[in-house]
Formats: sequence, structure tokens, C-alpha cells
Amino acid sequence: MNQSYDVAIIGGGINGASIAYQLSKRDKKVIILEKKQLACQASSAAAGMLAAQAEIEQDGPLFQMALKSQAMFPDMANELFELTGIDIELVQKGMLKIAETEEIAIEAKQQVLFQRNWDSKIQWLDSAEIREMEPALSPNVAGGMYLPNDGHVQPEKLTAAFAKAAVQIGTQIRENTEVLSILFKNGQVKGVKTTNGDIHCEQVVVATGAWAGQLLRESGLDVPLYPVKGECFSIKTETPLINRTIFSDKRCYLVPKRNGEIYIGATMIENTFDLNVTPGGLATLIERATKLIPEIKDMAWERVWAGVRPQTGDGLPYIGEHPEWKGLFVAAGHFRNGILLSPITGKLVADLLGGKQDPIISAFKLERHLETVQ
Repeated sequence: MNQSYDVAIIGGGINGASIAYQLSKRDKKVIILEKKQLACQASSAAAGMLAAQAEIEQDGPLFQMALKSQAMFPDMANELFELTGIDIELVQKGMLKIAETEEIAIEAKQQVLFQRNWDSKIQWLDSAEIREMEPALSPNVAGGMYLPNDGHVQPEKLTAAFAKAAVQIGTQIRENTEVLSILFKNGQVKGVKTTNGDIHCEQVVVATGAWAGQLLRESGLDVPLYPVKGECFSIKTETPLINRTIFSDKRCYLVPKRNGEIYIGATMIENTFDLNVTPGGLATLIERATKLIPEIKDMAWERVWAGVRPQTGDGLPYIGEHPEWKGLFVAAGHFRNGILLSPITGKLVADLLGGKQDPIISAFKLERHLETVQ
């Protein structure tokens, strides 16, 4: 069995798969190492929103990167379908970011003016106008921002498409393979030690989401990256209840999928890897969701689940090379934007490993919170 590669990617989530795909297109010999199964953590728990201008409300490197990544999805969806036959279920019917009170509406109208700098089609809708667009909304909502270019995908299918496309070009994937440590010599990566033997390579990418910090500590890098649990549930309707994603300022979203499900989430519970869904968490979501769409209380219950998002101390992901160990790269900490940022993360990291660094990722360097483990 060949144990030598150009690059080993630790983590078989959406960003690991996207990076592998982009590296394979550059003729790199790549292996993905996944402790369990592909997309078994945050990538399968996400709702798949591509909410660049709903989630991020201030200009900066993260906002600009999100806009670029969002714009990549139509071509990426076609490219992946042609290569793999997998439909990532890209839906671009827009999003309504709801203001539930008049006070919040004042702030939301300012956001409309700001966001129109990048999309002139964004507009403010008052209560009557927004209910004309989505009649199921409560008459008590004050209005909302309409973002016509926002959409969503099926994250598991997107991850599978990235992975399958990468494999077709030459990537290998080993599931049920845990990385125990990273191998170094004289400050240079030499490979990784796994439960199924050593892998030899001179470039390693850590793309393990909320678990990235644990693996990096052995290299002397301690970054403030921590888990945030999100609980979700879904209902299913025979006829569409809503046609667009509904995103509330109260951190509740409703995403209508092609199969009739509406994903509803999500709680935010910091510093836990526990994936249990709690009555308290569901009660909070149900209260928020039915306040927006009263008919939800009469809909058929489908399922519940939870995932762990990777958050950082300043809310920015870590994308870059280790400041001391040559050949060790990190792509983690995308928090609620992992699906949205996956196309551009793959491209930026592949470019970086090839010696080309986009200026935008300087804001995401690992050194910004560097602490040496004693």
C-alpha cells in the first residue's frame, strides 16, 4: 500500500473535501484522513444557507470572502454535477431577514442601505409587502430585508460531490482512520501517524473544524477555537409553507428544502461537543419559529439533530500556514459559514500550498492569537 503523498488532509468535512478537490485539479497527490465518515459532523448538521449578507453585517475580509464564495456556487454546482452526477440542490429563491419589532426595523433599514453597496436588488419590505411575498408569516412582523441572491444547498450532497470529484481526479480517502499526531523533522512536516499506519508527505492541512485546536497543541500552537453546539429540528409539508429562507434577528432560521422539509434552527451552546438534543433547546426553537410562522405548530414533525460549529475568539476563521512548522496548514474556525465559504476556502488553501497567497487571507493568519504551549 502506497503511504506517500504530496498532501494529507485531516478531516473529511466540507472544507477538507473542497481543498482536496482543488489540490487534485492542480495535479497534487492527496489523501483525506477521516476519523469516522465523510461529513459526519458539522457538514451534515448544517442547514446549507449561503447567507453572505444576512449573517455578516460589517465590511471586512470575512464579508468580502463570503461574497466571492457565494458568487462561485452556480458555476461550482454545474461543474460538480458534470463530474459526479450529484445535484447539490442549489436553490436561489432569496432570503427574507425578518425584523420582528419596529425598533429592530430601524436598524434593519440601515443594513439595507449598507448592503446595497454590493447588491442593488436588496430592498426593505414593510409588513404588508413581506407577507405578500410569504403569506404564512405572522402579521406581527414589522418587515424585513429581502436578499434576492441568497440561497441554500444540501451540505451532505455538496461534501459528497467535492469528495467524489476529488477521487475521480486522483484523491484517496480513508475513513475510520484517526490521526494520532503530526510528524515533524527539523521544523518541517514529514507526515502523520494514524491508527492505520504512518502517512508520508511534506504538506498537511488540518481541517477538523471544532477539533482542530486539539491536534495543533502538540505543535506548540494554541488558538482560541472552541465548539458551539447547534440543535435543530425539521417539519415536513405536502404543499410549500414558505418558498424562501426566513432568517430572524432572534437567531432563528427556516430553510425550505426540495423534499418538503423545512429545517429550523439553531441553538448556540458554547464549549460542548455533546450532540444530544434537549427539550429546552427545542422549546426555544419552537417558540421562535411559531412566532414567525404560526402554522408551524400544526405541521408534521420530521426529525431532530445537533451539530458542533467551530468558533474562534474573534469570529474569523484560521486559514494559513503554521508560523513555525513548515508545511503545516490550517483551515478551520468557519463557525456558521462553513458551507458558504467552502468553495473559496478550497481555492485559497490550494493556492497557498502552491506558493500563491491571496492578500485576503492575511486577516486569517494563525499568528494573530499565537500562544506557545509550555
